[in-house]
Amino acid sequence: MMSSDAVWYWLLAGAALMLAELVIPGGIVVFLGAACVVVAGALWAGIVHGWVQSLTLWFISSIVLLLSFRQVTQRMLGGDSHVDNTDEELDIYNQRAQVKEAIGPGEKTGRITFQGADWPALGDGSVIPAGTAVRIICRENIALVVEPLQDGE
Repeated sequence: MMSSDAVWYWLLAGAALMLAELVIPGGIVVFLGAACVVVAGALWAGIVHGWVQSLTLWFISSIVLLLSFRQVTQRMLGGDSHVDNTDEELDIYNQRAQVKEAIGPGEKTGRITFQGADWPALGDGSVIPAGTAVRIICRENIALVVEPLQDGE
């Protein structure tokens, strides 16, 4: 293979990777494409010869470009990033549910329907009949601890 053919292959690979950034966003693939362009330039200038040196230069230049410029481009372009609550206990606290199977008396578990799923539930020791609206207080292992809602709630 002639050296000029290798230059064109690296340039085409670089262009393809940079265009792929439009489909695969994230700011990484464009740097891999830019490293291909660096290799094409080095081949054209006669700095590297052969596939082993080309791949080595591509690998090193990819790492250098990623480490050097990714933070800069992320700051300039921004992006979608948000932090969600990772504590499930806070998400279910004070939510309403419906009793499916009677809860109690004492520590007898029943079942409630919460967010479209059935959950085992514990009460305050009194009987909470099926069909009662309840509020989730906390979670104990896999069972949800509930209390009946007052009439005004």
